[in-house]
Amino acid sequence: MTTTRARYLMKVFERKYGVVGKVGGMYLAAGLSVEFMHPTKHGPVHVVAKGVGGKILAIKVVEDPSKETIEGVKTFIEKAKSIRAKPILILYTSNAKLPEETYKFCLENGVKVRIVRPTDTIV
Repeated sequence: MTTTRARYLMKVFERKYGVVGKVGGMYLAAGLSVEFMHPTKHGPVHVVAKGVGGKILAIKVVEDPSKETIEGVKTFIEKAKSIRAKPILILYTSNAKLPEETYKFCLENGVKVRIVRPTDTIV
């Protein structure tokens, strides 16, 4: 059950950050606190979600998985390590197909790959 405040913030995040905001709103609805475009020395992390017990998640949102490269994933891993977070790669698409070598690289290096299928916008 999502609170009224969480639903409101989900709408605000989606309007401000687009797809990244929509994914961040999902983590907010799950009870985590979220921060968008968190700066690191390797570049910003799309979403940083913090939960109870010191759990920190670094989330990268990808709309076109076919263009995601191993180098992009390596950079994302470095960003996550710099903030001591677990890396999660979100594929926001109805055709969630990462290149085979990129997917294997993610599995070998502990990057969780999650699929979020687009639905109607939250209005």
